[in-house]
Amino acid sequence: MKFQRSLKEEVNVDLTPLIDVVFLLLIFFMVTTTFSRNTNLLINLPEATGEMTEQEAVTVEILIAENGNYSVNGRQLVNNQIETLMRTVTEVSGGDVTIPLIITADANTSHQSVVTAMDAVAQLGFSSLNIATREPDAE
Repeated sequence: MKFQRSLKEEVNVDLTPLIDVVFLLLIFFMVTTTFSRNTNLLINLPEATGEMTEQEAVTVEILIAENGNYSVNGRQLVNNQIETLMRTVTEVSGGDVTIPLIITADANTSHQSVVTAMDAVAQLGFSSLNIATREPDAE
């Protein structure tokens, strides 16, 4: 009687290449992903029903008329471009970005004009910005 020996081969799955591919994909996605960085401008909004506060002696005031024209400390700008506004604010402030800045806009001016002024101030690096309001009329 002959005995046949059956050899059963053991099947092994090598996971090392699979793990390597997963790590490479992970590294690829981590390197190619972009994260957006939003910068925000800190704004101190005074309460409309609050008391009047003392203003510091040196301030920069940007006035925005109903038609969107800008005026910086009483100086009317020749156009409404952001570059002109930035140049004038830099001249008036002497390059000092720690000076408090006040934006006074007409109630009927366009929102874009106010945002343009805030953007110019943020690009220049001003850290103290106030928006002027008035007390509502008593009814």
